[in-house]
Amino acid sequence: MTDSSPICRTWGELTLDEFFEIARLRTEIFYLEQRIDDIELDDFDRAASTEHWYIADESGPAAYLRVLVHDAPQAGDRDARCIIGRVATRADRRREGLSRRLLDAVIQRHGTEPMALHAQVAVRQVYAAVGFEPYGDEYDEAGIRHIGMYRAAQPAAVR
Repeated sequence: MTDSSPICRTWGELTLDEFFEIARLRTEIFYLEQRIDDIELDDFDRAASTEHWYIADESGPAAYLRVLVHDAPQAGDRDARCIIGRVATRADRRREGLSRRLLDAVIQRHGTEPMALHAQVAVRQVYAAVGFEPYGDEYDEAGIRHIGMYRAAQPAAVR
């Protein structure tokens, strides 16, 4: 199975077909598989500074995440301006390290800045493996246990 390298696009760079395939992946995982009934597609998807990262194969996006890049740190996310979310891997491509490849690419681009995410507790080890540490208490979000995780800014040579 041939993989492409991680791709990063802003809203203005995504084609209609790319976003359709990303939306399909996200809804298949979050709505159908995980039965989340909260709003999935939001205005952050269309923000000029949001980065949509994915790895594609012949069937479309195999893994995806988005990075919200804010002008200022967000309340509750410590001093992080970069917030990773909507991490999803297609069922037939899980356990191949695709999410890790996307996280590595994001860290390559943003690792000199502090980053945060809201991890599903069941998969927090994926984020811990790339330097994210839990903070605060576990909480329920959309019926799934989550925990805040933070990665401090790293000097360029350490990343």
